[in-house]
Amino acid sequence: MIPRYSRPEMSRIWSEDYRMQLWKDVEVAVCDVRAERGEIPAEDAAAIRTHARVSAEEVRQREEITHHDVAAFVDVLSQSIGSASRHVHFGLTSSDVLDTAQGMQLRDAGELLLQGVGQTLQVLQTRAEEFKDTPMMGRTHGVHAEPITFGLKVLHWWAEISRCQVRLQHAVAGISRGKISGAVGTFAHLPPDLEKAVCDKLGLSVEPIATQVVPRDRHAEFILALSLVGAALERIGTEIRHLQRTEVLEAQEGFRKGQKGSSSMPHKRNPVRCERLVGMSRLLRSYVVPALENISLWHERDISHSSAERVFLPDACLVADFMLHETQEIVGNLVVYPDHMRRNLDSTGGLAFSQTLLLELINTGMLRDDAYRLVQAVSHQAWDSETPMVEVARQSEEIVSALGEGNLERVFDLQYHLRHVDEIFERVLKESA
Repeated sequence: MIPRYSRPEMSRIWSEDYRMQLWKDVEVAVCDVRAERGEIPAEDAAAIRTHARVSAEEVRQREEITHHDVAAFVDVLSQSIGSASRHVHFGLTSSDVLDTAQGMQLRDAGELLLQGVGQTLQVLQTRAEEFKDTPMMGRTHGVHAEPITFGLKVLHWWAEISRCQVRLQHAVAGISRGKISGAVGTFAHLPPDLEKAVCDKLGLSVEPIATQVVPRDRHAEFILALSLVGAALERIGTEIRHLQRTEVLEAQEGFRKGQKGSSSMPHKRNPVRCERLVGMSRLLRSYVVPALENISLWHERDISHSSAERVFLPDACLVADFMLHETQEIVGNLVVYPDHMRRNLDSTGGLAFSQTLLLELINTGMLRDDAYRLVQAVSHQAWDSETPMVEVARQSEEIVSALGEGNLERVFDLQYHLRHVDEIFERVLKESA
């Protein structure tokens, strides 16, 4: 991922030097366990642990000769150790090192991503509770529907991200696995209990049955979980973009001192960060296809997955990490206009209460279709004449005779629509807890 969209914390995890250190950790852990089992001299294991050194640049230079990255790594690592290096990579195949180290990388990246999800949830909950009772117009098909509150809208985002959290937790646990089972997963040269001991040292779970590699459905699940995180964040960005439209202007991104919204139009304040979320979500979900296609490898393994993973695994983690922290800043600094929300809610003169009027008429014994056509005619007349709907309804003898003047006023009570907001908040937060 380009530096523009990469945070240092995640970039470090996917750096070549960090990857080389993880490869080294795998090799050292195998030697330590073998020494504990009495298979190699303790002093040799100590020498390996003490003197093992490797750098990405050294491996790169060596790979120009070997044309094999793990072989180059083993050469460089062995040179730093000396005579005890004969124990390095004993009984291992390249993927024992690659997949086990990658399991640690994905574990570390996953933990950082889960921190980001948790922080995003905190920001969303704070803003949801802040605007819990702030009325606004709910929209379907982009058209006014019935009243909601802005807090409910943000609570929807919170609930979706909380589901993403559960999925991501499961995916991170699934991907945090190692294998030291050899060229085709049969433990031909090193036994299963050694694999368990090595993975314990490295903080990984054991892959119960591997071929030469950890099965790639685990990686696909991880990428799918990240793509759902991206989709949830895209939903937030898309909503804010609509709310920031000049004709709506119910909320807008914070505009920082010195910021310019356009190179040519000084008045512009554009939802550029939300648009960035939408674009990056497109990129994130594009990684789902190669992740799924990597599941099917020839026999016990081919290398077709490797080149794709070198790109999409780090990029997916970097993109998701960036999006999470971008969303925290967008939502945390979001400028909200309750007065504009109320203005827009009132702009249609009470059309949002048409269903309430419909149901009240049905409750008097009127047939649903008769009541529907009656309320529809009143609604359309109110809209076309730009007259408050309650005034048009008062002119309908059928409505007034059915409901009475007093009950007609009650139909247009905003709080009637919002009376269960507290209960919704309690139910959503309690269920996720």
